[in-house]
Amino acid sequence: MTTLESPTAVGSGTAATDKFKNERVSADTSPERLAAIAKDALGALHKVILDHNVTYPEYRVFKQWLIDVGEGGEWPLFLDVFIEHAVEEVLARSRKGTKGSIEGPYYLADAPELPSVCTLPMREEDKKITPLVFSGQVTDLDGNGLGGAVVELWHADNDGFYSGFAPHLPDWNLRGKIITDDEGRYEVTTIQPAPYQIPTDGPTGQFIEAQHGHPWRPAHLHLIVSAPGKESVTTQLYFSGGEWLDSDVASATKPELILDPKPAADGKNYVTYNFALDPA
Repeated sequence: MTTLESPTAVGSGTAATDKFKNERVSADTSPERLAAIAKDALGALHKVILDHNVTYPEYRVFKQWLIDVGEGGEWPLFLDVFIEHAVEEVLARSRKGTKGSIEGPYYLADAPELPSVCTLPMREEDKKITPLVFSGQVTDLDGNGLGGAVVELWHADNDGFYSGFAPHLPDWNLRGKIITDDEGRYEVTTIQPAPYQIPTDGPTGQFIEAQHGHPWRPAHLHLIVSAPGKESVTTQLYFSGGEWLDSDVASATKPELILDPKPAADGKNYVTYNFALDPA
C-alpha cells in the first residue's frame, strides 16, 4: 500500500547505509583467500560479458547504475535482497539446528527488552488488526530448554512498513527483545504482517523493472534467537498460503520456515514455533 508517508528508496537506503557504516565490520580473510575469491568473482563477471556479447552502451549503463546505487544509499537493500541468501546458505552447511534465513536491511539493535509473555509495542491502529499469538520454546539440539534465551523479533506493520525506516511510525513499533522463561519458553502477542514491496523508486527498482520482475516479499517475521554458549540463528518465518511465498524477490523462503496460524474463539490467531540452537 502506498501512502503520502511511504518511505522512499533513498530514505530507506540512507538509513540502512548509515547503520551499516556505523557498525564497521571486519573478517579474518587471508590475502590468498581474498585473491582467490576476487579472481573467481571477476572471472564469472567476465564470462557473463563474453557469453552475452555485452556492448559498450550496455557496459556504460551498468557503470552508471552502479554509481546510482551507491549515491542512493541502496547497496544494503540491493545486496540483502539479491545476494545475502547465498551467503546464508553457506552458513547453513555447518548448522544442525533451526534453519536460518537472511537478516535483511531493516534490523535495528537495542530493541526494548520484554518478558517471556508479552505484547510487542504497537500503535492503536495496529491493535485493530487480528492479533497473532506467537509462542514456542528455545532449546539445545537435545531438546533441553534454554532459560534466559533471547528471541529478538521485528516485522512490518499491516501496510508493509518498518519502524525506524518509515517516518510516520513511532520508534520500536513492532520490535522487541523477548527473554525466555526458565524452560526457554516465550509467548508474544503481535499482529500478522503484510507482504510488501521493497522500495522501487530508485536504482534497485529500476533493476527489477527492466527485467519485468516484481519487487514483492511475502509476509514474514524476522528473528534473531540467541543463548549463552550457543550459536545464534538469524531467520524469517513466513505464513502458509501467503502471496509471493513461491516467488520471493529475495529468494529467502524455505519450507521449514512456514507458519500455519489457527484462529481461536477469542478472535486471535495462534501459532507455535520452536528454535533449536547449535553449540558455539
